[in-house]
Amino acid sequence: MAERAPSYLEPYSRARRRKAKGARALLWVGRRDQIVRFEAIVRACPLAGRRVLDVGCGPADLLGFLRRRGIRPAHYVGLEAQPWLVRAARRRDYENSTIVEGDFVREPDKLRVGAEVVIFSGSLNLLSSRQFYRSLGDAWDATRDWLVFNFLCTPDLAGARWLHWHRRAAVLDFARRRGALVHMDDRYEPGDCLAVLRKPRSGRGVAVIPPSEPPRH
Repeated sequence: MAERAPSYLEPYSRARRRKAKGARALLWVGRRDQIVRFEAIVRACPLAGRRVLDVGCGPADLLGFLRRRGIRPAHYVGLEAQPWLVRAARRRDYENSTIVEGDFVREPDKLRVGAEVVIFSGSLNLLSSRQFYRSLGDAWDATRDWLVFNFLCTPDLAGARWLHWHRRAAVLDFARRRGALVHMDDRYEPGDCLAVLRKPRSGRGVAVIPPSEPPRH
């Protein structure tokens, strides 16, 4: 008998059984939900020429977005728990990329790939508070310089029972307790927030968005 998927992966399995396609297979309402988050990431953290780990990468949509923007990481590693998404990402066969199958919650050692930037885009939304902070701690330990992630910061987008939101103040406290330099942006999508954490020993500065600059779509 096949092992039952963890609760945080089961919604993806249900979407797969329903034959959901594209962004809906990844539990987004539509493609725009991905794009506004990708845009927020590239505004806040320079990725060109860096070793990037995309945690919960799906079919490597983030890398495709970066390439269309002319942003080329030195190397991209995508970590994905769902075998069908691993296969989809590998079929794209992007240069300077490696796709690894693994569950970052159960297998945190797979985060240790020597990445300068560790990114979660949407892949934390199904985690309980305990899993959320434990995974962030594992990722912070694994990254060389930057930890970049978005999270649901109000109940507005957390209507489904499997979605979990977290208070900005609590996430900020998590970052500061680790001595991180922090930038947060919650203007690109009501109810969602991007956090960019940088290790102080890094010589590269964070790209801070001035408060007067509107989010771009």
